Amino acid sequence: MRKTWLLTFILWQIITTEAAITVGGGVGINIGNAGGSTGGGGGGGGGGVWIGGGINNGPTTSGPSVSKLSSAYTALQAWKSAIKDDPLGILKTWVGTDVCSYKGVFCADPYGAMDSASGPFVAGIDLNHANLQGVLVKELSVLTDMSILHLNSNKFSGTVPSAFKDLTSLQELDLSNNQLSGPFPTVTLYMPNLVYLDLRFNSFSGPVPEDLFNKRLDAIFINNNQFEGELPQNLGNSPASVINLANNKFNGNIPSSIGFMNSKLKEILFLNNQLTGCIPEGVGLFSELQVFDVSQNSLMGHLPDTISCLTDIEVLNLAHNKLSGVLPDFVCSLKNLMNLTVAYNFFSGFSQDCSKSFRNVGFDYSLNCIPGKDLQRPQPECSVIPGGGLSCLRIPSAQPVVCGALHGNMKVNQTP
Repeated sequence: MRKTWLLTFILWQIITTEAAITVGGGVGINIGNAGGSTGGGGGGGGGGVWIGGGINNGPTTSGPSVSKLSSAYTALQAWKSAIKDDPLGILKTWVGTDVCSYKGVFCADPYGAMDSASGPFVAGIDLNHANLQGVLVKELSVLTDMSILHLNSNKFSGTVPSAFKDLTSLQELDLSNNQLSGPFPTVTLYMPNLVYLDLRFNSFSGPVPEDLFNKRLDAIFINNNQFEGELPQNLGNSPASVINLANNKFNGNIPSSIGFMNSKLKEILFLNNQLTGCIPEGVGLFSELQVFDVSQNSLMGHLPDTISCLTDIEVLNLAHNKLSGVLPDFVCSLKNLMNLTVAYNFFSGFSQDCSKSFRNVGFDYSLNCIPGKDLQRPQPECSVIPGGGLSCLRIPSAQPVVCGALHGNMKVNQTP
């Protein structure tokens, strides 16, 4: 859903700034002015989008536009030569110099805009689920007007070419579900307009650079790789609304800077890493957070009272850690919570109110240390609670947490 929205947003930007788009290789659809002509050219009215039919019906172009499409032809043919398997026969359409007729290649034609001399250019490539096998080639870096590169669910291997830093117009990069490897592709951090980065389900390894969280990205998906080491302490600098770090080998603590992240954060997932220490108090600052998943780590201590401020939370997964104490009442009072999982921890109880609150909601508390409840840990395992000496153990306050004042209080506490 999020990707669809971003794609629509990017295409709308192209429409409004360049007056018309012509997209090759699809079913013919015309969305234009009521009085405009139909077909690929769109007449002189502009303001339309044409999907399919190429750009052959548009105005004759020369100069810079010929050069751009000629460079695109050279680049795409170089890439085609580096693709060794094409089971769906997509590249059979990649014949001839009319690159805008290639399946999966999208062209924009700004002939209605003031910069009409620039002519048509490759604005995007979408080869999702094409099952192509090969490598990414440096020649693609000449497509400097391209705003979308979607290559998920293929079999591309090797690394991301350093020449991709020249893709200065790129806004969405989706390389997920391939066989790419090597260190984090830092070339992505030099793409000035990138807002969506999806590297999940590959074999990237090593540490994640700090600059990833300084970049103005709205979505960061690096889950299901082999990244390792401690999470950068500047994690809280990220303005992203979605961050997925799951299924890697990150260790150490969740950075305390998380409390200073974008308050518009909707989802953050740390599950299945090797994280230790406490759940930071700053997690309560995310008033719009809907999904918080720290399951399958080695987090310890009590839950911070600030969790009571997660008024929009829908999924809270704390399972498979070493958390302890009584599950606080404030967790049970979260009005939008649909699924609460605390299984495989060392919680020693929860109030009757929790039982009532979660009667019609998913609530898994199995394999804890709760007396009188079924499916709990054997008593010997509950005799020594992990993390008993951690300073993050929750100390009940005489007054409830005031969520509106939380951010200001934390800033004061962080001031040297």
